[in-house]
Order: sequence, then C-alpha cells, then structure tokens
Amino acid sequence: MATAQQTPHDWREGRRLRAWDLKQQGWSQQAIADALGVTAGAVSQWMRRAREGGVEALRRRVAPGPTPKLTTEQRAQLPPLLAHGAEAFGFRGDVWTAKRVTAVIRREFGVQYHVNHVGNLLRAARWSVQKPIQRASQRNEAAIEAWRTERWPALKKGLTRKDGPSSGSTNRASTCSPALSAPTLPGGRLPSSACP
Repeated sequence: MATAQQTPHDWREGRRLRAWDLKQQGWSQQAIADALGVTAGAVSQWMRRAREGGVEALRRRVAPGPTPKLTTEQRAQLPPLLAHGAEAFGFRGDVWTAKRVTAVIRREFGVQYHVNHVGNLLRAARWSVQKPIQRASQRNEAAIEAWRTERWPALKKGLTRKDGPSSGSTNRASTCSPALSAPTLPGGRLPSSACP
C-alpha cells in the first residue's frame, strides 16, 4: 500500500490514512467509523478527499498564513540598509529601535508594519533591537563624577550613628497615649498595663 510507505506526521493524519487503507480492503464506512472512533460523516469526507485528490489529500496540510508584506528580496535588502546606521536616515544617535526600523521600511519599501512585528523581522535577520540611552541635555558629566568619587564616599562614612536617636526612631513618649492606650477605669484611673 502506498500509505504505509510514508510515516504520518501526527495521529490525525495516521487515522485518515488508516481509514483509506481499510476502505481499500473493502470495509464499509460505518465499520471504519466504528473501528476508528469517529463519525461516518468524517469517514465520508476523508474518502471524498482521497478520491478527488489522491491519498496525498489525506496528509496534514499546513495553513499558509497571510502573504508577507515584504518580498524575500526586500527582506534581504533590509540588513544592508540598516548597516548604514540610523544617522544616515536622519535619526539622532546611531542606535536602531523597532520604531526607527518601522519608519525606514515605510520610507524605503512603502510597507507599513506594526512596531512589534518589526522585532520579528529583525530577529529573523539576526539583528537585536536596541534601546537608546536617554540623558538630559543639561547633564554635567564632570559634576556627576565629582559627586560619585568625592561626595558619595563622604556621605557613606557619615552614615554611622554618633548622636542620639533620629527623628524616625520611636521612644516610649511617642508610642504611648492615654487616649489610645486603654479605656479608663471608674474614677478616671488608667489600668496598670497602660502608659505610666
């Protein structure tokens, strides 16, 4: 039998091929359905597919999906385009982001992609998406380095407690309040467990 020569891709395909084999052996569709645990209607559809398209029509079919917006040639052109750098396309800084690549694809090929999908294209081309380092334009590198090397070590040394408790510490006076501690006893007296 032709179907036994090729192994099925999955159990569903194997079941359809087995149904065809049983039909070739003279089994009725109802008997095939009972033996394989499916409906007679399913067996009928399989047999029609096999009659119209041959045994290969019973094989698993992979859904083709939508046609890509960029052709294979255009996708091959993308890495050399990006190799020119982001500044060559008018961006500030030579870092590629998915948003920038989306703009270049739209400008060069006239194709609009969602920013998230561009990440898939870049991964397929073995490119990694980068995020630019955003810094304030007023940033003073010399002042930052001076703070890091001089001021911060001095602050770290001063972190040891030499004085009394800080304002954040608690003492008995700050945690004890007769109004909140306990109900008063007859005669306005506080119970012995309340604050002194």
